[in-house]
Amino acid sequence: MSDFRVMFVDDEADFLETILKRMQKRGVAASGADSGEQALARLQQNPADVVVLDVRMKGMDGIETLRAIKSEHPLIEVIMLTGHASLEIAREGMKLGAFDYLMKPIDLDELLYKLEDAYQKKTIQQHKIKNIEGVIESRK
Repeated sequence: MSDFRVMFVDDEADFLETILKRMQKRGVAASGADSGEQALARLQQNPADVVVLDVRMKGMDGIETLRAIKSEHPLIEVIMLTGHASLEIAREGMKLGAFDYLMKPIDLDELLYKLEDAYQKKTIQQHKIKNIEGVIESRK
């Protein structure tokens, strides 16, 4: 599972600390950020493959952060996470390119499964891009 990097973004310090410990125990290369702004700054230095993003945060909320991540790093897969069920927010997140949407409290096995799926999707997209680039180069 340590083949890929995951960033958790949540302004609840206890949740963030706990999820990072649980991921690291399972061999997941996980890092954290406590705000959308901090996540964007860290992604510039250390890109993640998958971001798990809380919807409701102080300052830059999850939807704004999702927009910025997809604008700056379109191949990063984003899983939205919330403790407040909202079909409207889920739809908006999916329209903006979120991979999936999970409710708190999260089932750890379900989260791990979603992380693997999101990483596989990113890998497939990268492979397609490399193939297209190869075709373009061969035609020059």
